[in-house]
Amino acid sequence: MPDTVVLIASGDLRLSANQKCWPAQARAEEAVMNAIRREGREVRRGHPCLAEKGHGFIDSQKYGMEVFRRIPPEAPLVVVEAVWQYSHHLLAGLYTHRGPILTVANWSGEWPGLVGLLNLNASLTKAGVAYSSLWSVDFTDEFFLDGLRRWLAGEAVAHDLSHVHPLAEFRLPQKAEETGTRLARELRRDKAILGIFDEGCMGMYNAIIPDELLHATGVFKERLSQSALYAEMRQVPDEEARAVREWLDGRGMRFATGPDPETDLTDGQILDQCRIYIAALRIADDFGCDAIGIQYQQGLKDLAPASDLAEGLLNNVDRPPVRARNNGCILYEGSALPHFNEVDECAGLDALATNRVWTALGYDPETTLHDVRYGEAYRVNGREEFVWVLEISGAAPAAHFTGGYAGAVSERQPPMYFRLGGGSLKGISKPGEVVWSRIFVAGGALRADVGRARAVALPREETERRWRITTPQWPIMHAVLEGVTRDQLMARHKSNHIQVAYAPDRAAAGLALAAKAAMFREMGIDVSICGTGHGL
Repeated sequence: MPDTVVLIASGDLRLSANQKCWPAQARAEEAVMNAIRREGREVRRGHPCLAEKGHGFIDSQKYGMEVFRRIPPEAPLVVVEAVWQYSHHLLAGLYTHRGPILTVANWSGEWPGLVGLLNLNASLTKAGVAYSSLWSVDFTDEFFLDGLRRWLAGEAVAHDLSHVHPLAEFRLPQKAEETGTRLARELRRDKAILGIFDEGCMGMYNAIIPDELLHATGVFKERLSQSALYAEMRQVPDEEARAVREWLDGRGMRFATGPDPETDLTDGQILDQCRIYIAALRIADDFGCDAIGIQYQQGLKDLAPASDLAEGLLNNVDRPPVRARNNGCILYEGSALPHFNEVDECAGLDALATNRVWTALGYDPETTLHDVRYGEAYRVNGREEFVWVLEISGAAPAAHFTGGYAGAVSERQPPMYFRLGGGSLKGISKPGEVVWSRIFVAGGALRADVGRARAVALPREETERRWRITTPQWPIMHAVLEGVTRDQLMARHKSNHIQVAYAPDRAAAGLALAAKAAMFREMGIDVSICGTGHGL
């Protein structure tokens, strides 16, 4: 391995986010570079910190290509991430880089590097690019240093994946086999449509399913434009938007409003969010969509408030009624219209299957993705557990919250990401049995990991602390993954997102997991069961 290690960092496309997050990134980079130097190796940045920008991130695909032209193709390359980043900024250069690649994140929920790392890793996996990966609180622990030494010595860093088991090792209950197989065959026979409001959100290459892989499952994309969504939104009369707001007020949902649209959630922003909700349902109905995904970032963010309130409403069975333009029929009455946040098509396919399995079993079908944001150990019912912070920008359904709509509040989204404001759909996920999953692309095929989790209740002060060190405006789930350690999930999970759905009890969760696995398998997806507690 050449002596000098080259360090690079991908950032956001949005200047405000890059400038605000840069101090945390600079601290993480300094700690990683010091660790490399203590091992007797030279290290340098592969691109400068530009005073005119106020940060040192690679902030576009164009700039990423320029940077890689100056990096020796055989150089050992470390990608350090303390922030959310756009993976396509680096992907072109990483495709052709011949030297060893190490991705590194700080163990912090602040901006967050863990989410950025997981997305980059998943994108590299889909692209077939070899890499090693590490994470650390302060880059002085033995887990990190041991992995770093091995990588500097020319070894690939391998992690414990003993929690991952091929579905073929298990015998599924007959009811699960029959349910999952029937639903998959019905899907392939009758077909279904994912409504894609602009593809490829925020550089998430990993979240785009190649059409030929998707079509084999019986699911097809309707590629829609966010400009059409905005145009439809502008056609929604004030009285229809107000009716949605009044419905939510009647359910006891709170809106934390203020007078300044630059920093506060305003009534006008809320009405526009209600318009997005109505417009999305009408367009989905026009095109026969079984699930939809709105990109929002980029494009729509410069025209309208956040889509997140609408997304959370769509994912809930009990939601404000919306009538068709012409015949007055209530659209998608008595059912959720699954929404996959940030147009994550892998989550969209998962949500579609989850909705059908849970409905067939008679369970509440509400489902959402969350970011794998952060986690710490905490004592739960007298036992120390690793409790993950799962958060998303507002797309979680109210049925997941303690108290439902009455336990929810809408707070203004952070201005550095959401210039035109709009509120989230924020709540604390209720304690209960959860099935988690992730569909991803690897080796040119669709794959899925499925496992069990418990959503647990933490003291209010601990929840508030976790919100403060992540994003306090977003809904949160405190999750304990059954039989999966922190490092095992980080090493295996091929996405920044994780799909979750509740089951009535442990036995029901085991049946739902098995039926979902059977459906995935019949859809042609390579399924792995992760962790323990699945009852198979």
